[in-house]
Amino acid sequence: MERRNLGAKGPEISVIGYGAWEAGGSMWGEEIGDDEVLQAMHAAADAGVSWIDTAEAYGDGRSEELAGRFLAQRNDEILVFTKVAHFVSGSRPEDVHRAIRGSLRRLGVDHVDCYQIHWPDEEHVPVEETWGAMAEVQDQGLARYIGVSNFDRPLVERCLEIRHVDSVQNQFSLLHRDDAHDLLPWLADRGVGYLAYGPLAFGMLTGAITRETTFGPDDWRSGSEWDLGYYHDLFAPGVIDRQLERVERLKGISDRTGVDLPTLALRAAVDTPGVTGAIAGSRNARHVEANARAGDLFLGAATLREVEAAVGG
Repeated sequence: MERRNLGAKGPEISVIGYGAWEAGGSMWGEEIGDDEVLQAMHAAADAGVSWIDTAEAYGDGRSEELAGRFLAQRNDEILVFTKVAHFVSGSRPEDVHRAIRGSLRRLGVDHVDCYQIHWPDEEHVPVEETWGAMAEVQDQGLARYIGVSNFDRPLVERCLEIRHVDSVQNQFSLLHRDDAHDLLPWLADRGVGYLAYGPLAFGMLTGAITRETTFGPDDWRSGSEWDLGYYHDLFAPGVIDRQLERVERLKGISDRTGVDLPTLALRAAVDTPGVTGAIAGSRNARHVEANARAGDLFLGAATLREVEAAVGG
C-alpha cells in the first residue's frame, strides 16, 4: 500500500487508515461482538494499513479498549492515533493531562503516535490553553505527534504560533469537499498533514444506501437522537436526494472503469492534493479488505476529472 509522510515532521503512514468510531458500537445501530471488530482490525493490518484512529469518546472508551486488545498483538506494526474530547474529559490543561493517561491505560501502551483535540471548545476554553497542554503531553513523551480535528484555518493558525500542528483531521469525501480549495493547499504549504474522516460519507458512497433505506433510532443517521452536522450534510430530507443523485453519477464511472464504488471514492479522496490519508472505518473484515484496495489503486487524470465533474467540482 502507498505510504506518505504525515506533514513535514510526522511519521510515514499508509494512505488508508482504520477508523474505529464504529468499533465503539454506540450510535451505529446494531451492536457487533468484540471478536468481529477485532477480526476487522486484523484484516486492516493484514492488508497493509499501518495506523488506527480512535478516541476516548467512541463508545465511552470501548473503542480504545478494543484497539488495545488488537495492539497487544500488532503493536510493532501499527501506529495508534487517539483524541481528547471536551464533551468527555474537558479542554483545560489539567483535563488534557488526565485524559491522555486514561487513553494510554485503555490502549495498554506507554505513548500514542498522534494525540488530537477532537473538537474545538472555544466557548469555554481558549484554544491556546488546550494546545499548550497538548505540547506538554508531547514534551513528556506521551505522544510522538500532536494534531487537531474539526478545526478551521484561524484555529490552526493560533495553534501554529505555539507548536507545530502535525495533522488536521476533518470531514472530507467526494460529497463533502469544503476543505479542498482553501484549507488543504494552505496546510500543505505549512507542512501540516491532513487526515480525511468520513471519506465514504458514512456509508453513502458504498452504494448500499438508497431512498428506501431507513435507519433505526439508535443510529445517528436517522437524525432522531443526535444533532450531528453530518446528518444535515448528507441524510436530512431533501439533502439525501441530492446526494444520491451524485452517487448515481459516480456509479456510472464505477461501472465504466470496473472499480467498485467505495474503492473509487476512497482513492479519489486520497488523490485530492493536500490529503495525506483517509480514515475508513468498518466492523466487517470483508469491507475493510475492500477499502484497503484503494491504497495501491491508480486512477488516471481523466478519470479524476470525470469524478470531480460528477460531484460538482
